[in-house]
Amino acid sequence: MRLLIDLSTASAAVAIGMTWANHSADRLPPSWMMCFFAPTVVALFAIRGLYQRSLNRSFLDELPKIEALTSVAAMLLLSGLVLNPDTDGSSRGPAVAKVWMVAAILIPLGRLVWFLVRNHQFRRDRLISPTLIVGNGRIAAKVVERLEVTPQYGLRPVGLIDDELPSMGLDRDKPATIPYLGKLDALEDVITRTRAQCLIVAFSRTRDDAITAAVKIAHKRGLAVWIVPRIFDTIGVHAHIDHIGGLPLIAVPSTDPRGWQFAVKHVSDRMVALLGLVMISPVFLTLMLLVRLSSPGPIFFGQPRIGRDGRVFQCLKFRSMRPARETDAAFERGADSAPGGVEGEDRRTAIGKIMRATSLDELPQLINVIRGEMSLVGPRPERPEYVDLFNVQIARYGDRHRVKAGMTGWAQVHGLRGQTSIADRAEWDNFYIENWSLWLDWKIIAMTFGAVLHRAE
Repeated sequence: MRLLIDLSTASAAVAIGMTWANHSADRLPPSWMMCFFAPTVVALFAIRGLYQRSLNRSFLDELPKIEALTSVAAMLLLSGLVLNPDTDGSSRGPAVAKVWMVAAILIPLGRLVWFLVRNHQFRRDRLISPTLIVGNGRIAAKVVERLEVTPQYGLRPVGLIDDELPSMGLDRDKPATIPYLGKLDALEDVITRTRAQCLIVAFSRTRDDAITAAVKIAHKRGLAVWIVPRIFDTIGVHAHIDHIGGLPLIAVPSTDPRGWQFAVKHVSDRMVALLGLVMISPVFLTLMLLVRLSSPGPIFFGQPRIGRDGRVFQCLKFRSMRPARETDAAFERGADSAPGGVEGEDRRTAIGKIMRATSLDELPQLINVIRGEMSLVGPRPERPEYVDLFNVQIARYGDRHRVKAGMTGWAQVHGLRGQTSIADRAEWDNFYIENWSLWLDWKIIAMTFGAVLHRAE
């Protein structure tokens, strides 16, 4: 489908671009040469792996590569015109430029439509690939859980297969949600019975040669295969495979929160926050007036939060609640859930409910960013009393404080807002830190606009 969409949008770009050039009285390239543009785009996309299955590649992940390869295809077309002795490449350059400009819009647009349609189908349990999990224990259980709660991966776990019974490794109080289908020597029969299209190898005490044989069987039957690596916490998106002879080695680059890249991030954060505050000043001032009129109390609400290196700062918000009364119900936090949202009695004012639902109450944190206390993107800050508790209860929770807290973050744009799992938040936040890039920051900011459309408490 992606190949057909790219071929169609690239061909449409040639037709529109040539029509535009003709109306502009530009000299048109030979039609036979323009017929090569769309196949060239598709060939470049195929060479760079844009038709290979990827679990978490989104439209924003593909956009830079799509634009770059579309530009390369246009340059190859222009080079062909320049090198062809029968054509005057310089006089026909404007026509090629118009084709490229149209293609730079149409091809990504076609991809975006495909992503939206595909995700819509995934959410309705269509186009989902039945998936077998090879392995046992906590990691296999985590793989199953993540696939079940995240339909956008497009995989449905249909069974565990391993040489040991799953009860030997999984939490006895929380049994596996998918059936145990047998040992690895029965894999071919299991694939036939379940019509599996994918295989994920998690941790197992089964012999390596048996798992290797299972992977070969899966490849022979046409299944896509993924393997959860050992010490997976250290392997990020920038890791790559090197080889010593035939022995593969995973190269694991590191992210330095004290390095120059983060210094650039902090400078750009302040500049963007200052510009943003100026641009939204009418909205900002209007909200200040509405908060003042809504109920007695200050306009801004400052709460102690923990930032980089464990430093405490006052995190600013627009006040969204009336003052507390003695008769208000007390708040009790769930065992593995974060504080936040409506805690106890619902004391939100009318404007407060609107601000909470649209996250407009967070806008004063632009001031925190300008002060250097926060970043535009980073882990959401937590209250000191909860940080001390979570440091004891949650693995690697304190690692979040290697960087400045953010107005938005990787966990938040994936739905982990309000009273959601602290362990999941810590995992997503540490993933963000260890795989940080400026493009990832801009991707999160773009995803934030979609996230705020879902009502928040």
